Amino acid sequence: MATTADFRNGFTFKMDGDIWQIIEFQHVKMGRGGAIVRTKLKNLRTGRVLDKTFRSGEKVEDVLVEKRPMQFLYKSGDDYIFMDNETYEQSTISKEMVGEAAKYLREGEVIEIAYSGNQPVYLELPTAVELTVTHTEPGIKGDTVSGGGKPATLETGAVVTVPLFINEGDVIKIDTRTGEYIERVKA
Repeated sequence: MATTADFRNGFTFKMDGDIWQIIEFQHVKMGRGGAIVRTKLKNLRTGRVLDKTFRSGEKVEDVLVEKRPMQFLYKSGDDYIFMDNETYEQSTISKEMVGEAAKYLREGEVIEIAYSGNQPVYLELPTAVELTVTHTEPGIKGDTVSGGGKPATLETGAVVTVPLFINEGDVIKIDTRTGEYIERVKA
C-alpha cells in the first residue's frame, strides 16, 4: 500500500477496479485542517481523464507497471499481434486497447507496451512516426507552405491534413499525440 506522500507524475495505482496513472498532482495545505492532494488521473484501460482530490495520508494500492519493447507483427480480425523481441513470445492485444494508435502502426514497428503482471495495460507510441503518403490530390505549381492544406491517406490507412506541396510517395512525419503533420522527411 502507498500513501499520498508517494504520489508523483507517472505513479500508477488501483482504484475502483481500474488502473490509474497520475498525470499531475499538487499538495495543498489548508488554512485550518489537514492537507489535501489534488490530482489529474488517467485511466490506463479507457484513456479517460479524471480530477480527484485525496486527503493527505490516504492509502491506495500501488501497481507495478513494466514497459516492454514489442514489435507489431500483423492484424488478425480485431486483434493485433505483437512479439517480444527478447523472448520471441507473441501477445494478442484487442482493438479496444490499441485504440487510436492503430492509425500509426506499421508492420515491423517497435513500440512500448506496459504490462501489469502478464496483463497488457496500454500502448505507448513514439511521439512522432514517419509514414508514406499513398494517396493525395496532386500539388499545383506555386503552392506554398503557408497556403492551406489537403487530405492525404497514409500507408496505415490514416487520413491527415498536409500542406499542398505534399505528393504521393512522399514520406512525412506525423505527431501521434495530435495526428497532425509535422514535416516532410528528406530522402
